[in-house]
Amino acid sequence: EVQLVESGGGLVQAGGSLRLACATSGIIFDDYAIGWFRRGPGKDHEGVLCMASSDRTTWCADSVKGRFTVSRDNVKNVAYLQMNSLKPEDSANYYCAATKYGNSWYVQDDYDYWGQGTQVTVSS
Repeated sequence: EVQLVESGGGLVQAGGSLRLACATSGIIFDDYAIGWFRRGPGKDHEGVLCMASSDRTTWCADSVKGRFTVSRDNVKNVAYLQMNSLKPEDSANYYCAATKYGNSWYVQDDYDYWGQGTQVTVSS
């Protein structure tokens, strides 16, 4: 059974930091890129927020570039999203997802497996 489990969400003041983790099992971690997504209250998914592949390629959307950093531990099979300088508009449910190499990592519908999400709330 494939599982992706996010952790690390919570309540933080504006300007603060959080580190989210995405623990995976049931997949060959090296065969998948891990993407991070978010859905704010009353909003749709924004698309891929950040992505990390096993060859250490990383990417983040302009909306969070410079504040968010994505990484992964290919031994522990865990991906991370470090979020700094958080803003109230970053409040959302954050999800990680896995897409197999060969798929288009920048296409949300190409992700094969999804976690349940972890809530991040940033107070002003």
